[in-house]
Amino acid sequence: MQLTAAVAQTATVMFDTAATVARAESLMHEAAQRGAQVLVFPEAFLGGYPKGADFHIYIGGRTLQGREDFKKYFDAAVTLDGPELARLAKTAGREKLFVCIGIIERDGGTLYCTAVYLGPDGQGEGRVLGHHRKLMPTALERLVWGYGDGSTLNAIETPYGKLGAVICWENYMPAMRMAMYQQRVGLYCAPTADDRDSWIASMQHIAMEGRCFVLSSCQHLRRKDFPMDAMHNRLPEAQDTLLMRGGSCIVGPLGQVLAGPVYGEDVLLTAEIDTGDITRAQMDFDPVGHYARPDVFQLAVNTAPQRAVHLAPGASTSADCP
Repeated sequence: MQLTAAVAQTATVMFDTAATVARAESLMHEAAQRGAQVLVFPEAFLGGYPKGADFHIYIGGRTLQGREDFKKYFDAAVTLDGPELARLAKTAGREKLFVCIGIIERDGGTLYCTAVYLGPDGQGEGRVLGHHRKLMPTALERLVWGYGDGSTLNAIETPYGKLGAVICWENYMPAMRMAMYQQRVGLYCAPTADDRDSWIASMQHIAMEGRCFVLSSCQHLRRKDFPMDAMHNRLPEAQDTLLMRGGSCIVGPLGQVLAGPVYGEDVLLTAEIDTGDITRAQMDFDPVGHYARPDVFQLAVNTAPQRAVHLAPGASTSADCP
């Protein structure tokens, strides 16, 4: 099947969620105008990736200023059932686009780095089709983001094959990649904040290893997009300093780079792809099929939701006590 895939390289409007939603809608419309059926946004696009922020955290201590910084970041986050995603889902339905968008998800008092799937619902409308919470935040991310669990590893069905997301350094987790390959993900989304040269080689490796199309999107975030008075930031104050330089790309199932990488500018990358190339590439390598050797290697994946508290039906309450 022939289709056009797109990845958006742009920046969050930090601490202005409404403006970021409007930016996303504009890019969704542009992608659709260019014939795209699938569009990927960067990691933490809604809510923002706080590059350089330290939240005044140090081992054994926190500060009141750091707590205020966290509240400001928390207030910019979105909920899965909130108006922001509902609006973007409606836009995805209208534009007939399947969208993977990175968000900072607010759930109770915890923030998660999440990838959300939006798209047509088959009834002429758009809806939230699923989501994946990042399993393993990296380094200082662990102090402001919670951990996802295996219940959000499921990829979604599209007319163009399975679509799933693996966020940033989750792509360096071999077991997680195998869990995605087992679902036969053909459109492997890799929203990221990693703008290093080595990222492209990783995307090529994953495309070849998984025999899938890899769509990777990173922000083009400048220092002026992250106001110094917004929260304490350890990075240089120069307004033209790049906090993230991009490097978004689209890669085919034999490792061929089909679009990008592009650095230092906002861009909407597109590539014409043929999903039949997945089958052609699998002739000599299928990581969970004829090349898997399950007699030697096996992987167990726990997809059950992990909850801290289970409220059993019929459990006693204080009103039941004598």
